[in-house]
Amino acid sequence: MTTTTSATNNHHLSPAFPGRAPWGTANKLRAWQQAAMDRYIQTQPRDFLAVATPGAGKTTFALTLASWLLHHHVVQQVTVVAPTEHLKKQWAEAAARIGIKLDPEYSAGPLGREYHGVAITYAGVGVRPMLHRNRIEQRKTLVILDEIHHAGDSKSWGEACLEAFEPATRRLALTGTPFRSDTNPIPFVTYEEGNDGIRRSSADYTYGYGNALGDGVVRPVIFLSYSGNMRWRTKAGDEIAARLGEPMTKDAISQAWRTALDPRGDWMPNVLRAADQRLTEVRKSIPDAGALVIASDQEQARAYAKLIREITGQGATLVLSDDSGASQRIDDFSDSQDRWMVAVRMVSEGVDVPRLAVGVYATTISTPLFFAQAVGRFVRSRKRGETASVFLPTVPMLLGFANEMEVERDHVLDKPKKDGEEDPYAESEKEMEEANKEQDEDTGEQEQFSFEALESEAVFDRVLYDGAEFGMQAHAGSEEEQDYLGIPGLLEPDQVQMLLQKRQARQIAHSRKKPDSEADLLEMPAERRPVVTHKELLELRKQLNTLVGAYVHQSGKPHGVIHTELRRVCGGPPSAEATAGQLSERIKKVREWATRMR
Repeated sequence: MTTTTSATNNHHLSPAFPGRAPWGTANKLRAWQQAAMDRYIQTQPRDFLAVATPGAGKTTFALTLASWLLHHHVVQQVTVVAPTEHLKKQWAEAAARIGIKLDPEYSAGPLGREYHGVAITYAGVGVRPMLHRNRIEQRKTLVILDEIHHAGDSKSWGEACLEAFEPATRRLALTGTPFRSDTNPIPFVTYEEGNDGIRRSSADYTYGYGNALGDGVVRPVIFLSYSGNMRWRTKAGDEIAARLGEPMTKDAISQAWRTALDPRGDWMPNVLRAADQRLTEVRKSIPDAGALVIASDQEQARAYAKLIREITGQGATLVLSDDSGASQRIDDFSDSQDRWMVAVRMVSEGVDVPRLAVGVYATTISTPLFFAQAVGRFVRSRKRGETASVFLPTVPMLLGFANEMEVERDHVLDKPKKDGEEDPYAESEKEMEEANKEQDEDTGEQEQFSFEALESEAVFDRVLYDGAEFGMQAHAGSEEEQDYLGIPGLLEPDQVQMLLQKRQARQIAHSRKKPDSEADLLEMPAERRPVVTHKELLELRKQLNTLVGAYVHQSGKPHGVIHTELRRVCGGPPSAEATAGQLSERIKKVREWATRMR
């Protein structure tokens, strides 16, 4: 993102803490908010894009700017466009706290005299763009486009936003997450061409997670990753066993992942039990801390809520869809001391429950956009030293996202393509639509990867923090796992790093004292166990095929015969389903054969 003003230039400003700072109520601006205000007032642009990490306070900045523009008669009314009904109401409540009255129930006709504007959804704009255009043409209007990437969700929504808000006097676009993975242009966003000929979005002000963490505006996030052996039956009736986190085909990764999340296996109960223990530890220093499970669908959400009751003896707040009842349940949970909430997708973005400190990522949605939105629910800091803990399955893609929390991403309009090369993790348009769904409709995922989960187990795998990895594999419920679950809930970012290093050193020392017969798990620190990506797996497969091809000419045997012989000697499934270790063994073996024939 192109940024010419930085919050770090404003050292005289308090960076972080106007108390709890709920939506729109901060009585003193944070450094980045003041710097962004100064930039805006200095340049007076018609369009302004502010990118700020979730939990940094985009709403406070936007409403302070709206108040300034109203006070100086630059605009006469305000229109806020939000992704969901729940967020629309939150905007209206936040605006009311600083004296701006927005009607969240507006549908048509003249606006009541007591209001300064309206709060609407992108879907609402899509239905009646001319209604909103007519209102905006009648009076000078500031349009605030919250999480503006939603304007690119469909062609109709983007066109509706262009039609409705083209006459606006001022437009303020906000986002807190990586932009879309597709190439749909987003209305009112400026794109600049780089030296590589690729057009990328250009922000007027950027405040990333790394800056926010340094300022104490957001919590440090500790990711606790769990692996384990999975067993499932494919549509063809074949039984497959694999270890979660091992490199596999894309379909096998999806099936192993879904096997882990199946509430009938052992993986989810063990991870929920671990997360509840972590919540108990965090509550020693953050008494009202809450936890959230982000589920894939309604059926699994209900099953997870049932598991939580069995594990804790207490019920969980269940949020199944974006309706008025769901909004009230979220609000009630936010104001309560209850421990657990289970929700489908809608709580992944924008929903403000500042006391959430522990999360379980129990969905197979795998876009960086959705992941950042989901993690954003846990990072809002209320007082210095609070930490967030997110539990993940050991899936290379997710661990990659977790290790790149500080990476700022632009929206790329032109995707470079290499002939004949497939990007196995390229996010499809379908995935993005999935990540942005508000209702709990049938995703069609069952047909896409038809299988039956048979068995799963949970193994503590590693801790990821600030781009580094710690820990050694340990059984669920073991002393080694408890060591990491018991990290204090109040720590400064540098203290987290130091403590994790000490925990790992202690675990390694303890492991060395055990006899080899007890070392049934991978006795190697996380930092020495890099996750092999799918791309690297493809390279290994390509290397094996190249060597087999060369050996065909040398031995005179057909390809299939050589591959079969390698499987017989080295063990394992066909190369398309083999792990990185199995492929490496076959590469070593075929090289050995070729050397003998020389």
